[in-house]
Amino acid sequence: MLLTEAKVVQLLKDLQDPFLHKTFEETNAIQEISIKEEKNHVSVKVALAKTGTAEQMQLQGTIVNLLKEAGASTVGLRFMELPQEVVERFGAAAPKEEETLLNSNKTTFLAIASGKGGVGKSTVSVNLAVSLARLGKKVGLIDADIYGFSVPDMMGITKRPVVRGEKIIPVERFGVQVISMGFFVEDNSPVIWRGPMLGKMLNSFFNEVEWGDLDYLLLDLPPGTGDVALDVHSMLPSCKELIVTTPHPTAAFVAARAGAMAIKTDHEVIGVIENMAYFESKKTGEKEYVFGKGGGDKLAEELQAPLLGQLPLQQPDWNDDDFAPSIYQQDHDLGKIYLNIASKVVELT
Repeated sequence: MLLTEAKVVQLLKDLQDPFLHKTFEETNAIQEISIKEEKNHVSVKVALAKTGTAEQMQLQGTIVNLLKEAGASTVGLRFMELPQEVVERFGAAAPKEEETLLNSNKTTFLAIASGKGGVGKSTVSVNLAVSLARLGKKVGLIDADIYGFSVPDMMGITKRPVVRGEKIIPVERFGVQVISMGFFVEDNSPVIWRGPMLGKMLNSFFNEVEWGDLDYLLLDLPPGTGDVALDVHSMLPSCKELIVTTPHPTAAFVAARAGAMAIKTDHEVIGVIENMAYFESKKTGEKEYVFGKGGGDKLAEELQAPLLGQLPLQQPDWNDDDFAPSIYQQDHDLGKIYLNIASKVVELT
């Protein structure tokens, strides 16, 4: 049976815009219909409040089925966005799509990556997060290093997140909201998951956690360029990255791989941080370059990103009442360097 334009309109007019919950007839969604009789091909252009969503994909299937059942051999669909005034006119009736972190345009995502383990990437992540909070920013931190989670211990977090309704409430410490795989693993048992499960876990960290309004969400990535790093790249196309290295040329060479991956997936590398840059003797003030020299500069040059800071080897001042083994106080030499790095990050983002 050959379809006519009128029949196509008749078939589709009662379908609803998934976001406005109004019929196609009300929103004037059906923009164009063309029918090639010889091939019995029907193509339709549909305007929706939002395009490129899972709801659109579902609707696509419904439209194709309806038209094929009515006799079309093949169906072509194009989608466009409804004019803003139409969306606003019906907007009052539209339940606002829940804003999740992934679709928020207020939050800057910042991944902290390294080419290999043992360069102090998690130490950099927690101190940078705390320093951004000291600058008055609202900060979240995801410990996405799923096998080597260490953020709760480093920050001296002993509490677990609580669940309120369907959301997980992150644990706050030093003004930073924290979520970590470590919260969901009993007694330090090892995690032996494969890629797809890790991806699901990361997704939960974004969508099922009550983050509130964040200025920055930092992700402490696993070292290297494995599954989790790839998942983050695909989930967060607008994520920016900081690459951590030690001064050793090999570490810088390996870190360049993580940087290259970031660039390949369109993540902007905003800077390099050189950790364990030197050891300064308290007695003589002499600097010893224990791990060699020049790695940070070399990497920054290769990635064409600024070297944001060089962190010497030094322990934080431990305080038994408020124990956080890896957090440097604000007036500590390293605390000051971290605050300076945090200020640069704010300028760059």
